[in-house]
Amino acid sequence: MKRHLNTLFVTTEGSYLAKDGAAVQVRFEKKTLLRVPLHNLDGIVCFGRVGFSSQLAAACADAGVSISLMSPHGRFRAAVVGFSPGNVLLRRQQYRAADDSEVTARIARNCISGKIANCRSVLLRAARDANEEERSSRLKLAAKHLAPILRRVAKADDADTVRGYEGESASKYFAAFDDLTSVEGFQMKGRSRRPPLDPINALLSFLYAMLAHDARSACEACGLDAAVGFLHRDRPGRPGCALDLMEEFRPVLADRLAFSLINRKQVSTKGFDVTSSGAVRMDDKTRKTVLTAYQTRKQDTIEHPFLGEKTTMGLLVHLQARLLARHLRGDLDEYPAFIWK
Repeated sequence: MKRHLNTLFVTTEGSYLAKDGAAVQVRFEKKTLLRVPLHNLDGIVCFGRVGFSSQLAAACADAGVSISLMSPHGRFRAAVVGFSPGNVLLRRQQYRAADDSEVTARIARNCISGKIANCRSVLLRAARDANEEERSSRLKLAAKHLAPILRRVAKADDADTVRGYEGESASKYFAAFDDLTSVEGFQMKGRSRRPPLDPINALLSFLYAMLAHDARSACEACGLDAAVGFLHRDRPGRPGCALDLMEEFRPVLADRLAFSLINRKQVSTKGFDVTSSGAVRMDDKTRKTVLTAYQTRKQDTIEHPFLGEKTTMGLLVHLQARLLARHLRGDLDEYPAFIWK
């Protein structure tokens, strides 16, 4: 079983990462800020202008530690990964499955069924926690509206139909977001990306980027090609399989965490800046708060509903990647999506 490893987030621009024996050394203005053994890391995420040595890149590749390069505000730019240890036969089977419309529809259907079920759980939990009866009722109604879509997804026989239902469910789900928080300034005026146009969209986009990094690492770790998906079709530069895997975790690991940070007032609207183009960005302090909370959330324990084993939230996406690989090999009749309870 894979151990839960940490992710090193480097947010100070101008930092430089170097190999120091079997560890990574973080330097800034010729001072050593941190030294972390590579065997304790699953990945390194660099924000903005952060440099690293070729010796470190080689050591990370050998140790199976991915280096992800992000914009200062969390948009993925590139990754440094080593040779995948996966069986070439698994990837060949993945490519065949991606070209098979029936297999593609089946995997896409299960991914989105898991996502919609988890969206309903987020809304229903929020309804139970709501301190206003009217807000609780609206959240329950929103969850109720997702139920028939979930039933229709289960009967869909092609991936395009699944994508249509996913869009319909997302529209109803995001429409209920204002009832997930009562904090002024975090109201959502529709989902906006590239760029996000309000603080809640900026927060969600950042968390989704972190989740995408983890999903990409999970694919590579078990030998899957992160670029070849089923729900998300091939597009240059897009990690389709990683995006497929992260769908069922968006409500659980990203959305719920975002609203916990807001409702507990760990983040405020003062921590977001509006650029001249209208884009909303997190400041450095808020970004560090979110990263810390994300790492803490990944340490929480949970019982995997399919495997029946205790694990951490951070390992769930790795377990799902392995279950997908088992399905592609023919060991499992279906891909069992993660259903949060």
